[in-house]
Amino acid sequence: MVPARCPGPCAILALVLLVGYRAAFCLSQNDTEPIVLEGKCLVVCDSNPSSDGGVTSSLGISVRSAGAKVAFSAVRGTNHEPSEMSNTSMTIYFDQVLVNIGNHFDLKASVFLAPRRGIYSFSFHVVKVYNRQTIQVNLLQNDYPVISAFAGDQDVTREAASNGVLLMVEREDRVSLKLERGTLMGGWKYSTFSGFLVFPL
Repeated sequence: MVPARCPGPCAILALVLLVGYRAAFCLSQNDTEPIVLEGKCLVVCDSNPSSDGGVTSSLGISVRSAGAKVAFSAVRGTNHEPSEMSNTSMTIYFDQVLVNIGNHFDLKASVFLAPRRGIYSFSFHVVKVYNRQTIQVNLLQNDYPVISAFAGDQDVTREAASNGVLLMVEREDRVSLKLERGTLMGGWKYSTFSGFLVFPL
């Protein structure tokens, strides 16, 4: 079904719902070509529509997907340190994706690219293995640290630096993990990095 919400005057004469075909046609006062909306859509008639994460037509209609979902969860499945960890960025890399709804997590770069503006939840759990050094892990938003976590117990074989946060994220913002302090020479098997869209803005 295609719901329509018109808080103010709209330049629409007709909104025909064809449930069997799952499409909607909107006609303007000038009888221009109809706009065909495929799938489940939310049609918002607004005098000042936002184009973030949606499509705005010449009629001033903002069209957003009603069922859009964004979520990812990546894990480190091996203890071998990749050559990338020796670079200056010190990005913490993952090698398996458990969930990647929307395909917005780039596994090779281990970076999440936000598809739309909204409130997102992120969490991480970085394990150091047979490593007596203190490590500091930062969660970065566009290369700027937002939160940190530490692991520094020298008497355990495995310890994790963990943290989580809600963030206001803009479209095309990048979110990743960086090893700010210490090394992961023993590996970081079973480490995870996850996030999801709580609600769009």
